[in-house]
Amino acid sequence: MAVTTENPATEIRRKAMDLLARREHSAEELRRKLQARGFDDTAIEQALEALQHDGLQADDRFAESFVHQRFHAGMGPLKIAFELRQKGVDEALADECLAVYADRWQESMARERGRRFGEALPEDYAARMKQARFLQNRGFSPESVMRLFR
Repeated sequence: MAVTTENPATEIRRKAMDLLARREHSAEELRRKLQARGFDDTAIEQALEALQHDGLQADDRFAESFVHQRFHAGMGPLKIAFELRQKGVDEALADECLAVYADRWQESMARERGRRFGEALPEDYAARMKQARFLQNRGFSPESVMRLFR
């Protein structure tokens, strides 16, 4: 293994910058990844604060980007909100980012159903339940799914 001559703070910042260069990360994601590499918790916190101060890491920017990407991948609000919580994003921030798409969830759900199963709504109960499970697994609420079939 190569011996590094960098001080730990510089090494942590460099590694965090490498991760951020690939895609946006939440502060919690960066924290977990840096901890997994064996860096000191105090040094990680200092590095994260510096990155946020310099505008290189921002949870709001990450959340906006994540919601946008997942919405366009056909995911529903429940699944996206769950994934954001898993990534350490504040619930209020997640709700704010999801609200941007509030009037488009029904349209997105109908598009995903049509893409997977065709435009015609199913006549029989079994087919309807199969499609409902598919949509619920993608993160759409049971109420909105049932509304789609009415």
